[in-house]
Amino acid sequence: EFMRNPCVDAGLIPPLVQLLNCKDQEVLLQTGRALGNICYDSHMLQSQLINMGVIPTLVKLLGIHCQNAALTEMCLVAFGNLAELESSKEQFAYTNIAEELVKLFKKQIEHDKKEMIFEVLAPLAENDVIKLQLVEAGLVECLLEIVQKTVDSDKEDDIAELKTASDLMVLLLLGDESMQKLFEEGKGSVFQRVLSWIPSNSHQLQLAGALAIANFARNDGNCIHMVDNGIVQKLMDLLDRHVEDGNVTVQHAALSALRNLAIPVVNKAKMLSAGVAEAVLKFLRSEMPPVQFKLLGTLRMLIDAQAEAAEQLGKNVKLVERLVEWCEAKDHAGVMGESNRLLSALIRHSKSKDVIRTIVQSGGIKHLVTMATSEHVIMQNEALVALALIAALELVTAEKDLENAQLVQILHRLLSDDRSAPEIKYNSMVLICALIGSGEYSGE
Repeated sequence: EFMRNPCVDAGLIPPLVQLLNCKDQEVLLQTGRALGNICYDSHMLQSQLINMGVIPTLVKLLGIHCQNAALTEMCLVAFGNLAELESSKEQFAYTNIAEELVKLFKKQIEHDKKEMIFEVLAPLAENDVIKLQLVEAGLVECLLEIVQKTVDSDKEDDIAELKTASDLMVLLLLGDESMQKLFEEGKGSVFQRVLSWIPSNSHQLQLAGALAIANFARNDGNCIHMVDNGIVQKLMDLLDRHVEDGNVTVQHAALSALRNLAIPVVNKAKMLSAGVAEAVLKFLRSEMPPVQFKLLGTLRMLIDAQAEAAEQLGKNVKLVERLVEWCEAKDHAGVMGESNRLLSALIRHSKSKDVIRTIVQSGGIKHLVTMATSEHVIMQNEALVALALIAALELVTAEKDLENAQLVQILHRLLSDDRSAPEIKYNSMVLICALIGSGEYSGE
């Protein structure tokens, strides 16, 4: 380490970079190693190399000398180090790195060599342009082949390879273009293969399959197609296998997929009648915040504008009591926010007196009042609309709780604050009118 700076200060980097254009393979090898050692662990020096244009040069070398194992390895180590830097990914995207790596990958038999290539592929695949290039270069077929070969093996190397290949597959699906290309309107062989992972006995494949579905479910068209083709049942069966002492990552992934599938309006009723709400409620006991968060999000998506479902869930005392408990989960802002939003949604979509009574009895009113002071305008609005419905439909029951939560003072604050958004002021006034109006009609 103490020799690195003197090498840099002596100006060794530029002449070494020049030597990368040499024809002698032994010189190339030692040059690459020297550059690697000097720049090891220094993002600043690695950026300098990138600016000097070493990436296209190294990619070219990999193509020319792919028969030379030592040189190939040197290039891979260099790519592994450089690919971590954001600035490198833009340069890599202008080379044919995807093609070269996939070509190299197809030839590998040894686990260690594959592992080395994987270590370069993973950071590169974070870039959307390179994702698409990798898909077009045929990486997906290689990954599916690995999964098929290793799925039933209990050898440590195979288990590691299965994990890396399926994780990388999910990463490729995070890009919109690469995902759509592989979906092929639901007819794609890749999509079909990924579906077959969900009922598998390998937790790793179940996880990758559910995450892949969640990624395919990033636009309405795909979601509608998948729900119409029975994906919901597969995900519910998977969740069922993980209710008791289940695998938390699989639970989280399956719930993520269901949540995304529930976004299009036409899917909600279909998913509700398939029993998704009941399947999701089995995880109410979960103590894992990531699972709680997805569970809440899924229910909230499902009941959007579905009055009957909102009423049924809103009268479920166990659910409402759990929501009120999670509204106090100060350590987990996501769970706390989602619980508040679901409480409000149960009232807004059901417009049901029974639901309001259940929420009052479970002590949920104070949380809705606090939610009206949230820093997110969307949550403030949802709270105010729910409170206006409470005032209009069931003020007598809720009166005491609203008073204890200092609703009037909070409304005063919202109306007199110049920073309050116009819709906040509007909904505050609607709520005030409901509060005043109910007194006169309380005899009805």
